[in-house]
Amino acid sequence: MNEKRILLSGNEAVARGAYESGVKVAAAYPGTPSTEILENIRAYKGIYGEWSPNEKVALEMGMGAAFAGARALVAMKHVGVNVAADPLFTMSYTGLRGGLVLVTADDPEMHSSQNEQDSRNYAKFAKVPMLEPSDSQEAKDFTGLALELSERFDTPVMLRSTTRISHSKSIVLLKEPAEQTAEPKLVKDPLKFVMLPGNARKRHPVVEKRMEDLSRFAETFPENRIEWGENKIGIITSGISYQYAKEVKPEASYLKLGMVYPLPQELIRSFASRVEKLFVVEDLDPFIEEQVRAMGIAITGKAAFPLCGELTPALVAKGLKGFSPLPVDEISRNLPARPPIMCPGCPHRGIFSILSKMKLYVTGDIGCYTLGFLPPLSAIDTCVCMGASIGNALGLDKALGKEALGKVVAVIGDSTFLHSGITGLLDMAYNKGAVTLIILDNHTTAMTGRQDHPGTGFTLRGEEAFKVDLVKLAKALGVKHVKVVNPYQLAATERVIKREVKRPEPSVIISQAPCVLSRRERVVTGKPFFINSELCTGCRACLRLGCPAIMWVKENENEDGGKKRKGRALIDHFLCNGCTLCEQVCKFSAIKETNGQ
Repeated sequence: MNEKRILLSGNEAVARGAYESGVKVAAAYPGTPSTEILENIRAYKGIYGEWSPNEKVALEMGMGAAFAGARALVAMKHVGVNVAADPLFTMSYTGLRGGLVLVTADDPEMHSSQNEQDSRNYAKFAKVPMLEPSDSQEAKDFTGLALELSERFDTPVMLRSTTRISHSKSIVLLKEPAEQTAEPKLVKDPLKFVMLPGNARKRHPVVEKRMEDLSRFAETFPENRIEWGENKIGIITSGISYQYAKEVKPEASYLKLGMVYPLPQELIRSFASRVEKLFVVEDLDPFIEEQVRAMGIAITGKAAFPLCGELTPALVAKGLKGFSPLPVDEISRNLPARPPIMCPGCPHRGIFSILSKMKLYVTGDIGCYTLGFLPPLSAIDTCVCMGASIGNALGLDKALGKEALGKVVAVIGDSTFLHSGITGLLDMAYNKGAVTLIILDNHTTAMTGRQDHPGTGFTLRGEEAFKVDLVKLAKALGVKHVKVVNPYQLAATERVIKREVKRPEPSVIISQAPCVLSRRERVVTGKPFFINSELCTGCRACLRLGCPAIMWVKENENEDGGKKRKGRALIDHFLCNGCTLCEQVCKFSAIKETNGQ
C-alpha cells in the first residue's frame, strides 16, 4: 500500500477518520469550531451526512443508525452537547449495536461562543469514555479508536477537540478505508433499548460495570503513555496543552493522556512516584487535577495556570517556572481590539437600526444578528442560548404585564428558529403572550459559514429538498398576525414594527432577504454608493448604521481658505454592496448610487 501524507486540520482529520473507519451515517448542526467536520464528510462516498435541525436530533439520528449496527459519527460544538444531553445520558444506559462517536469541539477563550464550558465534565456525568487528540494525526486515529471502543464496550464514546486542534493543521498519514463485513440490519431488543424504569434499573449496573472495565482498560491503553525525561518535573496533560507544555519544557517527563475519562489511576500513581514535582497542564476546568488530588497525590495545577481562557505556550512557561497565573483582564490587555461586525449590506442592519431608533428592549439570540449588540446600533439587550429570545420576551411580558406592551421585541434567525425557536413560539401562542417576534430570515445558517437548513430547500450535499414555509409554520403554531417585510425598505418596515409591537396578542414579523454572502441569491444592487462632499453636512446619521463601508474623514481648511469643517462621511466603494440604507437615512440627499463604472 502506498502511504500518503497530507496537511489536514483537526476537523478535516476527523472527517477522514470517519471515512477510513467505515462510518456509514454522520449528522451535525453547524457550530464553530466543529462545522468543517460535516462539510468535509460530504466529500466522502459511502457516508450519508446531514445537517440536522439541532444537535439533539443529530444525536438521536446517529443513535438510530448505531441501533441498526452501523457506525455513526455526530459532531457539534460544546454548547450543542447541552442540547443533546437528554439522549446522551440515556444512550449511556441503552448502549448500541454499532459504534458511535460524539465529537464535541470546545472553545476555550470563547472565540465564537457564549460560554467556556468544559465538555470533559459531560463524559464523567454521563458515564461514557472520552478521548482527546493533541494533533491532526491523532484526531484521525482517535476517531477510529473511539468507534472501536464504542463497539467493544457497548457505549457511546466522546471525542473532545478544542479550537486550536479543530482549526490548526499538521501532517496526517492517510490509510485506505477499512472493509465493512457486517451490514446494518433490524434486530429487536426492547429490553435493551426501551428505557422504561423497569428496564433502566437493570441497565444501570451494566453502566457501572462498564466503567470499571474501562478504568482497567485505561491502564494499558496505548494512547495513555509516559515519555520519560528529567525526573525533576513530571507533567500530566492532554490535547493541545500537551503540545504547549512539550514546546516550553521538552526536557520534562510526561504522562500524555489520550483517554481523559476514565483516568488510569495506577499509571498516574506510578508516574507521580518517580518525579520530584508534579504538574497538570489542562485547558479550562481542573478536571484531571481534581481527580488526581482525590487520589491523595500532591499536584500543582490551577494554582499556576489560568482557570479562564485558553492556555498559550507563554502561560504554560510562566506556570511551570512558578509564576502565578495572569489575571484574566491582563492576558489580552495589550492586544488591539478587533470586534466582529455585520457585513456591508447585511439585511439585519436595517432591522436593528429601526429597533435602536425605537429604543425597544430587544431579547436576542445566537447568530450573526447578535452583533446588533455592538455600537453604534446597540440594539440587543439579552443573549443566552439558541432559542432563548422568545422565552425571555414571554417572561418579560408575563412579569411586567401592560408595562411591557410596545416596549419588548424578540429577534431570532431562521436557522436558530428551526433549531430551537419553534417550541418557544408555540409557548408564546398557547399562553397568549403579548409579544412580537421578528424572524430574521436570511435563507442560511450564516454565522458558521452559510450552511443549509430545512428552510433553505437544500441538503448538506446541495440536493433540492422540502423548504419550510415560515409564514405557514407560524400560523400553524397559533399566531394569527404574521407579516413579511423587506428589511432594506426602512420606512415600510418601521411602520410594521410600530404596529405589531403594540398588539396585545402574539405576532410574528418575518424579515426576508438573503445573506449578502449567499451562494444562490442576491437582492442588493452591488453598485456602490458615494457621498457628495458638497451636500454632506456631517450629521453622522449614516454612521449610526454601523456599516464598515462608511467611514469618517476629518477635514482641514477648505481649498479656498474658508472655515474649517469638522469632517464628513466617506464610502469605501470597494466594500459597499449597494444596500441603499445609507441613502434612505440621509436627510440631505448627499448619498447617491454610482453609475456602475
